[in-house]
Amino acid sequence: MTLENLAETIGGRLKKQALMLSVAESCTGGWIAKVITDIAGSSQWFDRGFVTYTNQAKQEMLGVRAETLLAYGAVSEQTVQEMADGVLAHSAAQFGLAVSGVAGPGGGTKDKPVGMVCFAWSGSSFNTFAKTEYFTGDREQVRRAAVEYALSGLLDLL
Repeated sequence: MTLENLAETIGGRLKKQALMLSVAESCTGGWIAKVITDIAGSSQWFDRGFVTYTNQAKQEMLGVRAETLLAYGAVSEQTVQEMADGVLAHSAAQFGLAVSGVAGPGGGTKDKPVGMVCFAWSGSSFNTFAKTEYFTGDREQVRRAAVEYALSGLLDLL
């Protein structure tokens, strides 16, 4: 399924249920919000997107705790869970998703290699949960794979 088809399908399901989505992005830099807002009428089911590239932005805009960032780092399931919870707390949405990762080409470490991306999905009717995936390719390929994975995970919830 293309990114556009994923977004259209998600939009159709959210609109049918009169639900809204908001997103928090780090390594994808707003790509998820772009894919969604490329769909005409997406304002009926997409509330807002937060691009929180720095730790300070994650704290200020989403309420991620400094202690979490210090203990686990920006690329961690703990951080994306707090980002996803922050999405719901700082928007009118009933569904949220968050993404943070190492897109490359630099920035990777032994513990957090290039291609490691953490995802979290939140909802007003379920507990926030997170998952980590490892993608291969260059920066563009890692970021595209992360957008697709985030949207596919949301679609599975709907």
